[in-house]
Amino acid sequence: MCVERLKQSDNIVELAKELGVHRRMLYRWRDQLEPVEKKAGVQPQSGEARLRHEVNQLKRALAEKTLEVDFFKGALQKVEARRQSQDVTGAKASTTKSGK
Repeated sequence: MCVERLKQSDNIVELAKELGVHRRMLYRWRDQLEPVEKKAGVQPQSGEARLRHEVNQLKRALAEKTLEVDFFKGALQKVEARRQSQDVTGAKASTTKSGK
């Protein structure tokens, strides 16, 4: 049912919130239920089937790019956090004294 709603949804983030799952899980379920056809040169017979196949490929590509963006956003946040812990000159922040 969730995968069917994913196919019809324009806003995956809202759907994930409504269902109480992470959107990555929705994509994972979709990929498990509908494995990508790896056969080269095999095209669906009707125009509608061909377009559905193309839409599915584009949705998968979008999902992959969304995951990549999330990864890079997280990495950028970590880099920015490290930069904030350095002083104005760019030197690393000093460590605490051991008390010896």
